[in-house]
Amino acid sequence: MAAEIVNPRSESGTDGAQEPFDPAFALHRGGKMAISATVPLRDKDDLSLAYTPGVAKVCTAIAEQPELVHDYTWKSQVVAVVTDGTAVLGLGDIGPEASLPVMEGKAILFKQFGGVDAVPIALATTDTDEIVETVVRLAPSFGGVNLEDISAPRCFEIERKLQERLDIPVFHDDQHGTAVVTLAALRNAAKLTDRGLGDLRAVISGAGAAGVAIAKFLLEAGLGDVAVTDRKGIVSRDRDDLNPVKRELAEITNKAGLTGSLEDALAGADVFIGVSGGTVPEAAVASMAPNAFVFAMANPNPEVHPDVAHKYAAVVATGRSDYPNQINNVLAFPGIFAGALQVRASRITEGMKIAAANAIADVVGDQLAADCVIPSPFDERVAPAVANAVAAAARAEGVARR
Repeated sequence: MAAEIVNPRSESGTDGAQEPFDPAFALHRGGKMAISATVPLRDKDDLSLAYTPGVAKVCTAIAEQPELVHDYTWKSQVVAVVTDGTAVLGLGDIGPEASLPVMEGKAILFKQFGGVDAVPIALATTDTDEIVETVVRLAPSFGGVNLEDISAPRCFEIERKLQERLDIPVFHDDQHGTAVVTLAALRNAAKLTDRGLGDLRAVISGAGAAGVAIAKFLLEAGLGDVAVTDRKGIVSRDRDDLNPVKRELAEITNKAGLTGSLEDALAGADVFIGVSGGTVPEAAVASMAPNAFVFAMANPNPEVHPDVAHKYAAVVATGRSDYPNQINNVLAFPGIFAGALQVRASRITEGMKIAAANAIADVVGDQLAADCVIPSPFDERVAPAVANAVAAAARAEGVARR
């Protein structure tokens, strides 16, 4: 049965009743973004410089020295936001057209928070190789590629193949943006309770794109141990139903050799990270170690309600804006791309992501408290701090080209 469409304008329905005004429809009418010129076109002299014949000089120069494309076009300042609409947050596989409002939203976040121009591109294919080939062919027009809302496990292969074939940053935000902000919050939570990352054992609920990336990234940053759970329980070596991505995950996680359910994994754990939805029983939260951290990031309903989490945890975070400590990707991706584009990085390394996480954590500074382990998305210090840290890391790791 098709979903009922709510008229955004307060017009009478078929029964004569007045339909409520919906501000979401009103805001989205005509789209949320547009392209504007950065140079004047006032007269024939302007036209002759911006287009023919003046443009030919620039084209010829780029043909002779291809690297000049970064100086004389928008390439070094613009990112492609690419999706196939198969894993749209909270909505699932809704297709490319229906995903376009989300991609437009992502693009305006890039501009608002990082000063980076972005173009939404929704592809009418879910075939891994077709997506890769399409993006490779589009790449000459862009300085970076942000993959968005592509379902697992295809998203891992798509990102890997694009990174191998392109010499510009390719970043799947659902994976790495989430991981970066999670690490930032975890660093500050550990600091608040006088512990290091190496002292912590974490449990991640969800073995999709975000869960896999968070697990790998936290281990790279020095986390003591992490167990990842899916619908069938703990991802462990003894399971024979794992896909290749989860088999790899089983090899590097769960040093404690735990088996069983999410509830089994949470007993004595220091950290819960939820990126799966569902509800965690209160008894399982109560079984965690003293001074535990609960990062229940599912939207709109956290896996552990904050009121429940606060009974047992020293630090509570969610993905929602109406509670303290919002784990929000907008803290990461605008600054990461701004820094990478600034130095014309060929890729985004683990070191650049760790630098971004540290920069986000450091913004909190003296404000560090149980209800403030992560800055607000509207803190204007965040994006510049992240961009500077990422640019410095890119230079240190030899992937910067200026």
